[in-house]
Amino acid sequence: MWERGRPPRKPRPSPIIVPPPPPSPPPRLNLLLPRSLLALAARAMPSRRPSPVLLLLLALALALLFLLLSPSSPSASRLSRSLASGSASAFSSPASPAAPPAPVKIYMYDLPPKFTYGVVRSYTAARAPSGSADAAAVLPDEQLRYPGHQHSAEWWLFKDLLRRGPRDRPVARVDDPRDADLFYVPFFSSLSLVVNPIRPPVAANASGVAAAYSDEAMQKELLEWLERQPYWRRHRGRDHVFICQDPNALYSVIDRISNAILLVSDFGRLRSDQASLVKDVILPYSHRINSFKGDVGVDGRPSLLFFMGNRYRKEGGKVRDALFQILENEEDVTIKHGAQSRESRRAATRGMHSSKFCLHPAGDTPSACRLFDALVSLCVPVIVSDYIELPFEDVIDYSSISIFVGTSKAVQPGYLTSMLRRVSSERILEYQREIKKVKRFFEYEDPNGPVNEIWRQVSLKVPLVKLLTNRNKRLVERGTNGTDCSCICSATPTDMTTAG
Repeated sequence: MWERGRPPRKPRPSPIIVPPPPPSPPPRLNLLLPRSLLALAARAMPSRRPSPVLLLLLALALALLFLLLSPSSPSASRLSRSLASGSASAFSSPASPAAPPAPVKIYMYDLPPKFTYGVVRSYTAARAPSGSADAAAVLPDEQLRYPGHQHSAEWWLFKDLLRRGPRDRPVARVDDPRDADLFYVPFFSSLSLVVNPIRPPVAANASGVAAAYSDEAMQKELLEWLERQPYWRRHRGRDHVFICQDPNALYSVIDRISNAILLVSDFGRLRSDQASLVKDVILPYSHRINSFKGDVGVDGRPSLLFFMGNRYRKEGGKVRDALFQILENEEDVTIKHGAQSRESRRAATRGMHSSKFCLHPAGDTPSACRLFDALVSLCVPVIVSDYIELPFEDVIDYSSISIFVGTSKAVQPGYLTSMLRRVSSERILEYQREIKKVKRFFEYEDPNGPVNEIWRQVSLKVPLVKLLTNRNKRLVERGTNGTDCSCICSATPTDMTTAG
């Protein structure tokens, strides 16, 4: 019965004791805590309230876990390594450096010797005085030396692929063409172009090599040899690499190899359907003067501006004559007309090493070795060449190591010299410091120099080669009213085969 005026009391519920949850176990906790201890704790777990035994066991378990996971514990170290390795395999940490890509596999054709060492022998023989012995004719191939030449990249690349052994480089030479991503054709095309000297010896030597050698015939023989090779025919040469650094190299067969990757100095004499930055690679010239071995500085460079070279050139090189007229009477400017010779190279070395700026006007083509002579001299290039292409621009910012001046401004009287005199000494030092950082890219003798970088640039073309070869397998002949990827020299419809 309820008492009058007081609400009835609610019945008291039976107490429900919820045991505290065990601490969240680390990965593989069952390996760290003895199973007998866990089983004993489970059996001792009461249905209503924790007992002193349970509390003691839980305390022991927590103490053991703390010891195992402490930084000084060997087990903790093993666990940390296990977890770290597991995490690394499951997730890629953005802070960890990516593994270097596998090198591109390149197969170098074993050309008949006349296309490689034979060109060097012919060049030497063509310059031997009448009646003298031709030393190159009796030397073994490995002792032959490539002549000093601004287009010697063809020699450096050839010798690099001949070297064996594990080296960290972007390409790896393979002996089986079936394994190759690319095929290198090591014809010395630039040297072949100048085998016959402009001024031949007083009389041809006894072998008559100078009169017999024909660069045009060599080019045609090379293509005939290649067209018999199955790997050339497979993709019409698209996965092949030619070096034609001289602007006139391979001139008579250039249309027949335009599908290939071309290694060139610039595009001055190539049409847009023959070459482009998309599929081809720009190379640095070999410098002809000695590198400057000193440090940055302006105190030992009293001359403001230096240029030495041919004054009269064709086509775009007409700017040279205009610059000569403007600059030849300027104070602290050295500008000289001179053809290539040993003495002129010595004079150019002295001039570039003692000048703050070196002029690089366009010649018969937009670029020349003079630019790279200036860079290895720490002489800041002043480039007056509106259509110049430069090597390795994905890794080199040329605006930090050179000054570019449009032709229309450069030919205005007083413009160049007044602009250069306003450049502070500290700014010149900044240019020189930046040049030193990238100087190795222009010194072919450097083991980590332009050869490695050229191969890296070539390796970057492989995805495009694969895209175009696969694309051309499925193309059918189309009408002429559409556009195609002519900017990358895609095959013409007549080059393609259609399904029968």
